[in-house]
Amino acid sequence: MSLDQEIILVAISAYLIGTLALLNYLLSRSELAKRIGIPCAVLGCAAQFYELVYRGTTTHIWPLTNLYGSLTLFAAMSVVIFIGFALRYDLWFMGGFVLALAAGFSAYSLTWDVGYLPAVPALQSYWIKIHVPLVISAYASFLVAFVSSLLYLIKYYGEQALAAETVQPTPAATPRAIIVGDAPNLERAAAAGNTLALWLATLPTLPKLDIITYRIVAVGLPLLSLGIITGAWWAKEAWGAYWQWDAKETAALVSWVIYLLYLHLHTRNAWRGLRCAWISVFGFLSIVFCYLGVNILISGLHSYKV
Repeated sequence: MSLDQEIILVAISAYLIGTLALLNYLLSRSELAKRIGIPCAVLGCAAQFYELVYRGTTTHIWPLTNLYGSLTLFAAMSVVIFIGFALRYDLWFMGGFVLALAAGFSAYSLTWDVGYLPAVPALQSYWIKIHVPLVISAYASFLVAFVSSLLYLIKYYGEQALAAETVQPTPAATPRAIIVGDAPNLERAAAAGNTLALWLATLPTLPKLDIITYRIVAVGLPLLSLGIITGAWWAKEAWGAYWQWDAKETAALVSWVIYLLYLHLHTRNAWRGLRCAWISVFGFLSIVFCYLGVNILISGLHSYKV
């Protein structure tokens, strides 16, 4: 096993430990679990960035010319973007899901390690150092938005389930968290000692989860836009045309339209919240297809596993 693979295994191990710790924090709000999970997240992404630098400096080959390298950056950037938003909005309760996905993509990257091979001629351009990091960072932003959307859906449907029950408050029951004022069904169920309600009450309100997703998408969409633009400039140099309706280009355009639609519809009260959360989930599925499905399953100009 090469040293860079060992470094990736360190990152995966850190992510797995962090996943368990931050999932525990999500369920119990244990400060100890949080103090364990945060350093693990930092260690994991730091190890992956170090691995990319190590591989680039030792081989003198840009490390993002294959799927192994780009998945490494994707996992690391997902965690970095999550940490940035978590520090700003106290979102550590999301960390278990983000780190689990980062660990999964990192482990999958090892199956694509083909060694130190030089890039094909079309990839031997300065554009690869601009276009690929932009696109991968956009994908990473959408992964974090996907997680916040999932938590929105969990809380929304949890509250709907509680609304279907008739729960009378029990004076002896003591909620373990401050109950929000805009969810009366949740308040009543928590006051009655309902376990699901007590846990849901520890999550941010639905409007806050909705706006968190919006702000993350608002970071990812400009990055994807720049990625598509720089990709077009690169295509002009490499193939003589800005756009050729290649499968990768088309899939990226579809994803861009989905997230543009998300931002537009979020301005409409009727669409904000539940519907936009589902659009965010669908958008990330389109990103996975664009990133992995097209590269692996469909032949085309972008079939370089990058």
